[in-house]
Amino acid sequence: MQSTSSNPFRSFWWGGFECTDQLNCFGHRVDFLPLTGHLELIDQDYTALAPFHVRTVREGIRWAQIEKTPYHYDFSTVKAMLAAGKRHGIQQVWDLCHFGYPDDLTPLHPMFARRFASLCRAFVDFYRSERPDDTLIVTPINEVSFISWLGGDAKGTSPYCHGQGWQVKYALMRAYIEGTYALREADPGIRLLTTEPLVNMVPPRNATPQQRRGAFHAHECQFQATDMLVGRMCPELGGSPDCLDIVGFNYYYDNQWQYDNCQRLGWNDPVMDPRWTPLHKLLRKAYKRYGRPFAITETSHPKEDRPLWLKMIGRECAKVLREGLPLWGACLYPIIDRPDWDFPDRWHQSGLWDADLSTTPFTRVLHEPSAMALLKAQALIAGIEPRVKRPVISAQVLSAPALTTVAEGATRESLPSITDIIQPN
Repeated sequence: MQSTSSNPFRSFWWGGFECTDQLNCFGHRVDFLPLTGHLELIDQDYTALAPFHVRTVREGIRWAQIEKTPYHYDFSTVKAMLAAGKRHGIQQVWDLCHFGYPDDLTPLHPMFARRFASLCRAFVDFYRSERPDDTLIVTPINEVSFISWLGGDAKGTSPYCHGQGWQVKYALMRAYIEGTYALREADPGIRLLTTEPLVNMVPPRNATPQQRRGAFHAHECQFQATDMLVGRMCPELGGSPDCLDIVGFNYYYDNQWQYDNCQRLGWNDPVMDPRWTPLHKLLRKAYKRYGRPFAITETSHPKEDRPLWLKMIGRECAKVLREGLPLWGACLYPIIDRPDWDFPDRWHQSGLWDADLSTTPFTRVLHEPSAMALLKAQALIAGIEPRVKRPVISAQVLSAPALTTVAEGATRESLPSITDIIQPN
């Protein structure tokens, strides 16, 4: 396996374009790349990133659109997206499966893992025909923990089950691991990025010992997918520490709750709930668990509190970096606003840019308070001197990465002002 000690990302701050192509709770296929206008406006979207020094983005190939017939792949849209990335100097990190599967597949289908591994090989062959020398960074399957709950327990997407979350998770991880080996066989230099939710599940106040044990068990379940990937759990699937490269954590404003009633913990209350755990502490614990470089691969907040959330993310990232931990990036997801999966007429207002729904395609409208908050967060991160700290080598993870300098690509002096962005010359 290629050494994981080198940071492959072109910028610390990334943009994520919502790329789900899943079946929603009503059984309708949603396809967000065209729905948000990103496919049509990709050049405009990439150009708009430049003032913020965002040179790395998360994109998706949309498996449901790529493979309409088993083992036959149409990468023409991905080819056009690759060309746009090259025109604008944008590094694209590719999700191969972002919640959507071809019409004839579910994770419980007996051929699911084989079909996914075949997709992995085909994508590498296609990518290398277009970009023979670039570093290819791939997320095989996005958020196994979440989608196995949504489809296996909540009946919110395929396979629309109740009480089958573990079976769906097991099947997805079988495919994930087979796909990982297929990707590495096709391209030994490929970089692999996991993207799993980072949550904090807590017991009720004045909890009994049984309730504390229940909360601990629920909290630990968030690591099952990655533990399977490295072979700590379900070793019969073939997981190994070599399967884990860069660990991604998706963290949103509602990622901390009481385990037995799903009551959310406020993240910005005047008097904070003592059970709330700051993000930098959650990241530190997760790093100790796996001993790999990591990134915040999704984060955002809806509506008017977006700027406050971005400021908090900047402060928490700064604390992690000051500890000398290898935090390699933070992804604003979505960077362009997105609608709801189940009710697509309802938009979240959670991006750096909102969508003007009165135009076709939807015009991008910069959310100025969020832009100002992002610039302040970038300045804070840019001013941190990296520290050298001995990596933590976790049990069952064979080697930890050496710390490298976070490549922000911007000093305090080079960061633009909000006036430069809103009123360019």
